[in-house]
Amino acid sequence: MKKTSVPLAERLRPTSLDDYIGQRHLVGDGAVLRRVIESGRVPSMIFWGPPGVGKTTLAYIISKQVKRQFYVLSAVTSGVKDVRDVFAKARMAPDTPVLFIDEIHRFSKSQQDSLLGAVEKGLVILIGATTENPSFEVISPLLSRCQVFILKSLEKEDLEQLLSKAIETLEQDYERKIILEESEALMHISGGDARKLLNAVELVVSMIYESDPDVEAVVINNEVTNRYVQNNLLKYDRLGEMHYDIISAFIKSIRGSDPNAAVYYLARMIDAGEDPLFIARRMLILSSEDIGNANPNALLLANACFDAVNKIGFPESRIILSQTAIYLASSLKSNASYLAIDNAQEMVRKTGDLSVPLHLRNAPTKLMKDIGYSDGYKYAHDYAGNFVEQEFLPKEIAGTKFYEPQNNPKENELRNILRYRWKSKYNY
Repeated sequence: MKKTSVPLAERLRPTSLDDYIGQRHLVGDGAVLRRVIESGRVPSMIFWGPPGVGKTTLAYIISKQVKRQFYVLSAVTSGVKDVRDVFAKARMAPDTPVLFIDEIHRFSKSQQDSLLGAVEKGLVILIGATTENPSFEVISPLLSRCQVFILKSLEKEDLEQLLSKAIETLEQDYERKIILEESEALMHISGGDARKLLNAVELVVSMIYESDPDVEAVVINNEVTNRYVQNNLLKYDRLGEMHYDIISAFIKSIRGSDPNAAVYYLARMIDAGEDPLFIARRMLILSSEDIGNANPNALLLANACFDAVNKIGFPESRIILSQTAIYLASSLKSNASYLAIDNAQEMVRKTGDLSVPLHLRNAPTKLMKDIGYSDGYKYAHDYAGNFVEQEFLPKEIAGTKFYEPQNNPKENELRNILRYRWKSKYNY
């Protein structure tokens, strides 16, 4: 067996676009990012995507392609001093270097502010990587100076290609034939994450070999994969790995009205050092998406939770997060508001920009009044009950119902109000 301390994922990291696996929408033949790279005029940019899809690798390939020095910082372990050290080196460099900052969303506002001047003056080509929506996590002045590219989870064929390369390399390492009888468990474990896949297959091969160093061939199947990987690899990592699985389980537990499971997964995240604002933000989204008007107080409490966590931080905010998670999980549920906006957007995509009815248009000028703007509009407060029936939708879709109240006390009350007002128009 050939000994090496370098992880398989690092050894298989590609150094050119031709060897890069995945993200064909960005770096395939004629794709936008490939054209940018090949032009040699690379702007500062943000890579947004889940863990293990090649953000760091792509940044490194870009630096090689444009023949620039490559500096790497992690926002988890680096601060403003580290950034300034890179800037000092950049001033001495013959060409503008590439500064790659992993998990850039973990930089505070002041830390992100420290990047602005250098990016604006072209001192460095900044490439930031984030697993979070940059619209929320990267300050607007910095975001406006960067191109945002969205990276996707790897497709099955990408993972199969990567797995083939991994087995070829491991066969050389262990000087044994490796037979891949089944790969479904490996693919499931990876979740589209290349690093996870490579770590898993490397672990399985090493465990099989260690249990029987004289084995002639290493056989990998689903049973063996699950046996070795479940106890050794699948541990929560707030920087990637199980991050998405745990938050998914947390949200689904709340949606499924199980406060006990919700608090369990909350504890997993807290003990792993997850960002409390990330947890609070996800509950804020859920309060509208999964509870909505079945309990309007849910949104108010989730918003108060986010504000409180922002002010307090750990460890005390764990109590606020727990209170909110339990309340949301115990609440009545409705996704009617979520479905309503989806239905409305689908209608907009189908019908385009339909004309707003004239009586609903504002008429700030005499000409607009003369051609009928605002003519016939009925001011609701002039009528009994502050309501008068009139048409608000474009005529082409008049009578279309987007919001369908669900069967819970609050929305049944809304349904009765809407039925009383609109009679048979929307069939409430």
